[in-house]
Amino acid sequence: MQFELTEALINDILFSMEDQNGIFFLDTRDGIVIPEDDEEFDGDWNAEDGRIVSLPEWDSSEGFRLMERFAAGFKNTVIRNRLTAALDRGRGVFRAFKDVMAEYPEAEQLWFAFKDREMRRVIMDWYNGLREEWGLERIGTEPEETGDLVLEDFCFRDAVPEDAAAAGDLHRECVDELRVSLSRQVSEKTARSFAGERDGDWAFPGDLAVIAETGSGEFAACLAALIRGDALRVTTLEVRPEYRGLGIGEALLSLLPDRVPPGITRIILDLPAESGEFSRVLLRRSFIPYATAYVRYV
Repeated sequence: MQFELTEALINDILFSMEDQNGIFFLDTRDGIVIPEDDEEFDGDWNAEDGRIVSLPEWDSSEGFRLMERFAAGFKNTVIRNRLTAALDRGRGVFRAFKDVMAEYPEAEQLWFAFKDREMRRVIMDWYNGLREEWGLERIGTEPEETGDLVLEDFCFRDAVPEDAAAAGDLHRECVDELRVSLSRQVSEKTARSFAGERDGDWAFPGDLAVIAETGSGEFAACLAALIRGDALRVTTLEVRPEYRGLGIGEALLSLLPDRVPPGITRIILDLPAESGEFSRVLLRRSFIPYATAYVRYV
């Protein structure tokens, strides 16, 4: 028996799929989800007219694999490592995963959006399987973008003098991260020297600065730039570790064109080697490669 897959019905199916304590079916005639022990159901569970169909298969193992996929693909290494550790603990993985997510509200939104999108795909595959049995064409929907969903919880504004302390704390944290990263490749002395050069280039607020805050007003990231002739040189683009991988750096860059002072013809940004992956973001924002720097320590 054919039925329309409405948004309300999808939500009911999602809710039932996540309920691991019951068994549910779909009454295609009335278009409702019903539990196996529903006393009000007046039909025959074994009827062959197609009125009653099973819901998409979804159990704890499916949920665990979904969490594994989310953790493996998460860009923020801090959160990814914590999620991986939670999933590797053996017992209580679902609670451990949930506890980690609760510590990072913005990342938690990504998880909820990811889970909802993937479970909807399962429902759509199930529904299309039924449509094929009915002799109808498959239908499909475009995946929902989640980046904007996360960025809605951040506030982007021009920096004020009171932001200098938080920006300075973040910068020192980033410089120390750079030193630790370099010390794995060169001597500690050289790593400190290179990190010191990066520290010397820092200027806040410079001639132009924009910051990102969480919905609760917590300092999350900053961008600062200096005017050099007809060029605006971005000297600082730093994001707190727990907020990396959410698109905040790109969002800050996107604000620059509307803030460029008169007479500026170029925006220049030096990309450190350890941030090479960010080059894809720059290319999306119409930046082009300008120079390549090499160094050999002797």
